[in-house]
Amino acid sequence: MGWRDRLPSVRGRLAFDEPLGPFTWFRVGGRAEVLFLPADEDDLAGFLRELPAEAPVTVLGAASNTIVRDGGVEGVVIRLGRVFADIRVELDEGRAVAGAAALDGALARAAAKAGLGGLEFYAGIPGTLGGALAMNAGCYGAETKDALVEARGIDRAGERRAFEVDALGYAYRQSAAPAELVWTGATFKGRHDEPDAIQARMAQITGRREATQPIREKTGGSTFKNPPGDSAWRLIDAAGWRGRALGGAMISPLHANFMINIGAATAADLEALGEAVRADVEAKFGVALEWEIRRIGRP
Repeated sequence: MGWRDRLPSVRGRLAFDEPLGPFTWFRVGGRAEVLFLPADEDDLAGFLRELPAEAPVTVLGAASNTIVRDGGVEGVVIRLGRVFADIRVELDEGRAVAGAAALDGALARAAAKAGLGGLEFYAGIPGTLGGALAMNAGCYGAETKDALVEARGIDRAGERRAFEVDALGYAYRQSAAPAELVWTGATFKGRHDEPDAIQARMAQITGRREATQPIREKTGGSTFKNPPGDSAWRLIDAAGWRGRALGGAMISPLHANFMINIGAATAADLEALGEAVRADVEAKFGVALEWEIRRIGRP
């Protein structure tokens, strides 16, 4: 009897062989062997506690920076729904409390409306707060570590865990948190400010993003991390890849560190394009670009 025959009972939804492409910004990828959408934190904790230890677990958020490979994802894919997306601004305390499924931009807007500044940089980051917690997401000079007070999640044993920001070992686009943790929520700090002033700063961020990034395409955010002392887009551009295509995948003509699905790309097209860029940049400039986009599943 395999682990699929010993799945715990849940109050949420369990689906089998579920296509994952529609959940991703690239709109590509295979199926989840099992997809679990928990009803609430208790449902998630109980499921993880009783799930057979040999069952692989993958967490999928908004998939704004994820390539799901064409062969699909083994094991259980967990996706948090609206019940994990609440946002509460406590202006007197100078903080905001949000669920991990809340969109980064939604946190920025809620904080701005309440007069809590310091979180407007999230208006420039696609995806959910769970992803931001996992990778210390940031933009335009600010990162998650600058605003986070405490992050909360559930580990593979079904135990609730809480981490103050200093315990997470944040660095550029990485965290020292346990890889199997499912983030469920976090508390962020801010500062009192006039809503109109916060909105103006957010407008600058979103305007800059719209002017320089292919946000209306089927894309996945920044493809590679910036190497020390340089920028990935500059190296890719200098290597001559801006606007070049492989299969149905293309390096954006607008921003050289973004890949786009120009119509009928496969996950294999996107990953092959990224690897071709990496190899060429290393050959020409001696710099090994590191993927920022997460790639999951089987080729």
